[in-house]
Amino acid sequence: MNIFVMNDKFETIDIIDSYESVIWTDRYIGYGDFEIYAPFSFDLLNKVKQDYYLTVLDSEHTMIVEGVEILSDTDTGNRLKITGKSLESILNRRILWYDATFSGTSLQDAIEGILNNTIINPQITDRKIDNFIFEASDDERITSLTLEDEYSTDQNVYDVIYTICKRNFIGYKVTLNDQNQFVFKLYMGEDRSYKQLENPYVVFSPNYENIINSNYIDSTELMKNITLVVGENATITVGSGEGLLRREIYTDARSINPEEVQDYNEALRRLGNYTLQDNSRVKNFEGEVDAVRMFVYGEDFFIGDIVQISNEYGIEGSARVMEFIKSDDASGSKAYPTFEAIQDIDTTVDGLTAGE
Repeated sequence: MNIFVMNDKFETIDIIDSYESVIWTDRYIGYGDFEIYAPFSFDLLNKVKQDYYLTVLDSEHTMIVEGVEILSDTDTGNRLKITGKSLESILNRRILWYDATFSGTSLQDAIEGILNNTIINPQITDRKIDNFIFEASDDERITSLTLEDEYSTDQNVYDVIYTICKRNFIGYKVTLNDQNQFVFKLYMGEDRSYKQLENPYVVFSPNYENIINSNYIDSTELMKNITLVVGENATITVGSGEGLLRREIYTDARSINPEEVQDYNEALRRLGNYTLQDNSRVKNFEGEVDAVRMFVYGEDFFIGDIVQISNEYGIEGSARVMEFIKSDDASGSKAYPTFEAIQDIDTTVDGLTAGE
């Protein structure tokens, strides 16, 4: 893996091709990150500085150098550890500054407004990042979404946008264009699972010999299915469950102003549903699949896409590609996605529930 180093003027000044190990992770929602271990040299130390940028050929994401450590060891020699995050982490450098309330607002317009007020064209000019721009999506799956939420000045812009996108299964990215601008854009992956008929299927299964190893996780440890939503002048419950299967949680909705929303009870219900979504049953596939032979990442499927996946026990369902990880060390090079299961996993094996 060749890693290109750019200075703060976006000029390529070096290529890192000699190292002990590299891990480079791109993510669908939120920032990615990287970690490099390399033999110490003053030349590399002088060329890889905080707020410089790194790119690799097989990723559209640009990383920002944040940490440079010198690790001293008399037995193995001195090493450099270089770490950082992708351009999406820029959002973490701003807070809202002013309260923001959205009632039936286009979700994309709301996010653009947040970025305009905090980064692109803020009232305080010192907050502006000159080369940061917003590129609107024309995907109807995104443009049709609306937002009814309220956010306060104690919240971080990254956390707010991450929460909005996570709840709506939308990805976002900040990429560097040819004019050296940071381009923010919302996007959604394509469905390539058995649930649809429009796109060619992408299937990872022992039947195709393209699963190297896998772990299936099904956990109710943090699950809640009933929430008591307490607002300024109303209290409702959202969800269902009874007896031993009832798992309760409290939702504080007093920040919602009844005079600023079209339907107050619906606003409370939506916030309650968000609480339950954030505390839902966890079903995930973890592991390593072959993403370079039968189905090739970057050609047959992309980050954010929904694919079909199964394991040797017959547990099968659709899962979204949430990350793509590239690593290189003495044991060789690897490139593989990680998945988040869509909540339709079939855990039935020959008439029995998996685990019975």
